[in-house]
Amino acid sequence: MILLMIIYSFFMMLLSIILMIMGMYLFMFKYSIYIEWLMLNFNSMKIEILLLLDYMSLIFFSIVMLISSMVMLYSIEYMKNEIFIKRFIYLVMLFVFSMCLMILSPNIFSIMLGWDGLGLISYCLIIFYQNYNSYNSGFLTILCNRIGDVSLLMMICMFMNLGTWNGMIYNNNFYSYIMNLMLILTTMTKSAQLPFSLWLPAAMTAPTPVSSLVHSSTLVTAGVYLLIRYNKLFMLNMNINMMMLYISLMTTFMASLMANFEYDLKKIIALSTLSQLGLMMLTLSVNYYELAFFHMIIHALFKSLMFLCAGDFIHLMNNNQDIRKYGNMLMIMPMKSLIIIFSLIMLMGFPFLSGFYSKDLIIEMLMNKKLNYMFYLIYILSMTLTISYSIRMILWLMFYNNNFMPMMYFKENKLMTFCMMLLLIFNFIFSYNVFNLIYKSYLFNMHMSDKLMILNFYMYGFWIGLMMFNNNMYKYKNFLNFIMSMFFSLYMFKFSYKNLFNLIYKYEIFMEKAWLELLFGMYMFKLMFMILKL
Repeated sequence: MILLMIIYSFFMMLLSIILMIMGMYLFMFKYSIYIEWLMLNFNSMKIEILLLLDYMSLIFFSIVMLISSMVMLYSIEYMKNEIFIKRFIYLVMLFVFSMCLMILSPNIFSIMLGWDGLGLISYCLIIFYQNYNSYNSGFLTILCNRIGDVSLLMMICMFMNLGTWNGMIYNNNFYSYIMNLMLILTTMTKSAQLPFSLWLPAAMTAPTPVSSLVHSSTLVTAGVYLLIRYNKLFMLNMNINMMMLYISLMTTFMASLMANFEYDLKKIIALSTLSQLGLMMLTLSVNYYELAFFHMIIHALFKSLMFLCAGDFIHLMNNNQDIRKYGNMLMIMPMKSLIIIFSLIMLMGFPFLSGFYSKDLIIEMLMNKKLNYMFYLIYILSMTLTISYSIRMILWLMFYNNNFMPMMYFKENKLMTFCMMLLLIFNFIFSYNVFNLIYKSYLFNMHMSDKLMILNFYMYGFWIGLMMFNNNMYKYKNFLNFIMSMFFSLYMFKFSYKNLFNLIYKYEIFMEKAWLELLFGMYMFKLMFMILKL
């Protein structure tokens, strides 16, 4: 199995490099390749397989291949004592195949095949360890995602009335408002926007390599990628755009605020992912879909690196995820500590690192928009809180004196370090080159005071992070209950699902297995028996 994982990693890495070169070539010469295979004609409805190869699909495909190759190589050491390692490898391969099917297809029907594959395989990966917490997390994940799957099926039915499933060529106002609502609901569930944000932190019960691949770079960005592809349909109605703007803004603010009070290492990174997803959706809602795509692929690179570093720390600390029991890791494991510090600085958007090129440009473009002051206030506060929880996490992991684990068992694994170093190098190289090639058209001159105002946020975020590190906030129990329940959406889900499942249970017991069985099932059986007897 180790040989299979090495071969898979090497093949994915080679494919990633080839696809990246092809994507850059298609962008520079403004080419796109459209492959169509007609399978069946049914009442003027074409059932066909479509593949769209342009710079967006190939670059995103390349990033998925790169991260999956590093995750598979990393899993050789991380999952070496796992009994069901074969099942893990096959699930990861199936997941990558489903993601690639969704990326390359503009057809809403074949997108549905990849979309359902993503949902089902992510459920299998979340419950991989088969304990009570994993089953609860998987159940919550599948329930939230099923809502989006139903709305995607309704979109397929609506496109049938138009005579095509290729929604990317759709430019008619017929059904536009309903289709916009279905599209937004689909993407909100998969990208974990409010009120469907609960499943993303809960999905951290999966193995850490799965979290690095599934819950940072592929599954959660599937909704964002679908909106990027269907941006013409999404821009038809400005009211829905504004609704999405404020939903994504509140998601970003809620996740950034919640991460400042969390002590679980993987949940902090998951909430960071949720905050960045809100930023991508916010950028899409003001029609900067190329910037959203740029931030999506940059975020995928540094967030997968962050998860791999966190997984190595958890692996060495005997599966302990509480950051209060870490400390002084910079002295114990200097190489991995420097890598996770670099990934957190990229998340903060420190100048001339990978996160800076996308986040700083998004902030500048949003400041150029005519939006109200309350929007800017919450948005700036969210970006400042992103810096504060990153600083708080660095302080707890690296500079806090207490460490309750014996240091004799700490040993840096060379294979894991190699995977992280390779991803770090790709972060440095890829972001600057893609920024120079593609996104120079977005640059414009700003006033010096506005430019320096962005740098002031770093100082405010650093100060808030120090305050959160030094102060115990658990004396404010009511406020913490509001924050940690994701603005009470946890209780809303518990109440709605409890009543819904009670209703389904009563219907099954009293109707399906009682009256309906007695009136129809047994009656029809007796009637058929009497006819056959005659």
